Amino acid sequence: MILKRKYSRYEIKERLIAVAFFLPFFVLFILFTIIPVISALFLSLTNYSVVQSPIFIGLENYQYLFTEDNVFLKAIVNTFSFAVISGVFGYALSFLVAWIISNLKFKTTFALAFYAPSITSGIAMSVVWLYFFSSDSYGIFNNALMQLGLINEPILWTQDPDLILPVVVIVSIWMGMGMGFLGFLAGFQNLSKEIFEAGAIDGIRNKYQELIYLVLPLMKPMLLFGAVTSVVSAFSIYDVPLTLVGSPGPENAGLTLVGHINDYAFTRMDIGYGSAVAVFLFSITFIIGRILFRVLSSKDE
Repeated sequence: MILKRKYSRYEIKERLIAVAFFLPFFVLFILFTIIPVISALFLSLTNYSVVQSPIFIGLENYQYLFTEDNVFLKAIVNTFSFAVISGVFGYALSFLVAWIISNLKFKTTFALAFYAPSITSGIAMSVVWLYFFSSDSYGIFNNALMQLGLINEPILWTQDPDLILPVVVIVSIWMGMGMGFLGFLAGFQNLSKEIFEAGAIDGIRNKYQELIYLVLPLMKPMLLFGAVTSVVSAFSIYDVPLTLVGSPGPENAGLTLVGHINDYAFTRMDIGYGSAVAVFLFSITFIIGRILFRVLSSKDE
């Protein structure tokens, strides 16, 4: 016979307090994450244009998405190009800069300088960068190159389809380093000095050996956090190409999946098809996120 354990008033009070603290997050998570995802999944199976009730059409939106929508294929290529280049380089640079600053004296000042872009509006910062990459002779880069005699006429940074990707990647990397950088820096600050002292006794002689044999294994939680934030920000890029090149730009060179969603859902008011693109984007980021969890999570987690 199994006797049910009776909880004391103190234990019941503790559990109620824990539930009270957890409940606001849980409610908001349901309202703004679970319900929108389920709604998008349902709407992606319908023909819905706001002015009429949703009409169930099954997988027709997905069939058109993968077989007939050539603009969607262009958006996939652009988004993955942005994500791979800006995500990987931004992730690596965030870690490298955080590692360097953690060993400096005035780390707080340098940390603020690198973190500031991430808390500034993407559109506002893109406008600033637009002045640098202006396609006339008054743009900072064009003016500098002309003064040095390297070019005879202005480079069309934001109008040439071959240059749009590099420009957007540069701006995205600079703006996206803040969040991952802050997480890495916090991880470096929490590393115990005793670990490095023990490593020195075991034969570790320089900073590079510390990085490989001590820092990277101990920083796995921060590496995971930085990787997930990099993936999410890279695949959700939209405001930067919108401001710099007027997304989609010439030959759709600046079109991303989020831009494609915005075009159908909020410009053409085709909510059903826009939801299908959104579900595809969610699936991609979810799968990549799970892979990152498998690779970077510790075995005992």
